[in-house]
Amino acid sequence: MDPDRLRMVLAKVQQWQPYVDGSLLDDVAAVLDDYMPNEEEVDDSALRLRGHLMRLTNLAVTAKVVDQDKRVAELVEDARAVRAEELPGDHRRAVGHVRRMAWTLDELLERLVENQCLREAS
Repeated sequence: MDPDRLRMVLAKVQQWQPYVDGSLLDDVAAVLDDYMPNEEEVDDSALRLRGHLMRLTNLAVTAKVVDQDKRVAELVEDARAVRAEELPGDHRRAVGHVRRMAWTLDELLERLVENQCLREAS
């Protein structure tokens, strides 16, 4: 590609705002519900939430929102920490852990939407 075409592509990529997919919202809602998930559900939820946290933290860093919003920077650090923790062997503590992941994900998602880094699903 010639330099002008590359600049145009770069400008479009920089303006791109990914949407919040329904699976992320469903996973957060399932974990934060009053229902106590069983052990298998906790393991599955932890895996999915870790993926969502990784995706949103990478987006916040790549879009440089961490440099613009102190709360996003704090949430990215929290997300990295909670994502890196082992899932506790005790079922109740494991449920608490996935709920902490979900709360962090929910807050980070909200801040990224406020910073116009993401758009809400229509």
